[in-house]
Amino acid sequence: MTAYWIAHVTVTEPEAYARYQAAAQGVFAAHGAQILARGAGETMEGAAFARHVVIAFPSMAAAHACYASAQYAAARALRAGAAEVQITFVEGV
Repeated sequence: MTAYWIAHVTVTEPEAYARYQAAAQGVFAAHGAQILARGAGETMEGAAFARHVVIAFPSMAAAHACYASAQYAAARALRAGAAEVQITFVEGV
């Protein structure tokens, strides 16, 4: 069943965050993911973040494997201190 990786992000250092994005895209693709949405959004309730990302994975296991991979850890290290991030995984229906 499809799973969705939903990230809410406020970038504080754009150059460092761009390096993370470039590195992470290949990791997502290697785990069968497809980026469905990325950019500014409208926060209707709760804490506001500047950007939002929705990534579809073939399964919850694939999303977890991606997040736990050494390749994603390396990409995430590029993002350290460059953004406030909240990531949630949600199973599709």
